Amino acid sequence: MIELLNSARLERARDTGALVGNILHTLKQRSTVGTNLLDIDQWAKEMITEAGAQSCYVDYAPSFGRGPFGHYICTAVNDGVLHGRPHNYTLADGDLLTLDLAVARGGVAADAAISFLVGKARPAESVAMIETTERALAAGIAAAKPGARIGDLSHAIGTVLSKAGYPINTEFGGHGIGSTMHQDPHVANTGRPGRGYKLRPGLLLALEPWVMADTATLVTDADGWTLRSATGCRTAHSEHTIAITDSGAEILTRP
Repeated sequence: MIELLNSARLERARDTGALVGNILHTLKQRSTVGTNLLDIDQWAKEMITEAGAQSCYVDYAPSFGRGPFGHYICTAVNDGVLHGRPHNYTLADGDLLTLDLAVARGGVAADAAISFLVGKARPAESVAMIETTERALAAGIAAAKPGARIGDLSHAIGTVLSKAGYPINTEFGGHGIGSTMHQDPHVANTGRPGRGYKLRPGLLLALEPWVMADTATLVTDADGWTLRSATGCRTAHSEHTIAITDSGAEILTRP
């Protein structure tokens, strides 16, 4: 299903997007050396509930997961990159943490992710990888204009990732979003320009470049959810929900 939002629903999308951005910003500030991933999940639950919003994750049970996710935020550390299920792990200095959050409010969902280093350690390779996903995200957003096609966004994202030397996995990528978290069209992190669905005003997309340092192969953790790099290398993931407007793309999930 592909949804196009009218002006009233777009206003609700802006509201939900700002909530997601603000929660992620707060959680980043609170995620320090010694923080437990389960604490982050509890903080996310409290903020979502206090805002009168609903988690898109707690009851989420797609075919690729093992039963309902059961948590309020995805927390992936180091070699974890997607669908990181919070567990009893205490963050250490230099850990690379990805927080991925999707909530709904007013009948419209928004989805965003950030990767950052915990504590004072700044491994150069990790910094470069995070910055590359952020640049790829910016490139995809810049390409998202009315009349452009999904392949144009995928090509823009993939060009940045491949020029930086990262293998690109196409199993998971960006997606449409609206009344539900995951909708068509799929937005792969590499592709051919001029192909795919033509963008129209009112379309919401969650763009999410993610990479693993030296592989494109994922493995599933014993928890049945967390996706990790097959080689144990570090990973990074950046995501925003955007709205296609008459003048271009509007980022909805900035804090």
